[in-house]
Amino acid sequence: MDKRDAVCEWLKYADNDLEAARQLLTFHPPKIEIICYLCQQSAEKVFKAFWIFLGKYPIKTHDLELLRNGCEEVDYSFAELAIECSRLNDYSSQPRYPFGLELTENDAQLAVKDSGKISEFVKVRINIDN
Repeated sequence: MDKRDAVCEWLKYADNDLEAARQLLTFHPPKIEIICYLCQQSAEKVFKAFWIFLGKYPIKTHDLELLRNGCEEVDYSFAELAIECSRLNDYSSQPRYPFGLELTENDAQLAVKDSGKISEFVKVRINIDN
């Protein structure tokens, strides 16, 4: 698989996660924990797609700050995503288990917004139609 195909594959999986989160937001009641988890996963995959776009192998981590910092070393504008990454970071594992974070529907809506912002931001820089 060439670099372009790998980037597109990562972006496709990221888009699937974000789309599933958006759909789950329409459930009554919304599936808040799963939405937040999927939004974190989508952002993680988008950052890893950017790493591959740069010709780097993405590190094995769920830490969005670490992934964003690696992108920021190449493009300082990634600093703009610090707040979104900070909010999404706890959703990599906490929502998957009982007695974790106390989440609300507002948290889920903000997670979808944050993940969407990260996705659009990175896709502009990758500039690949997937």
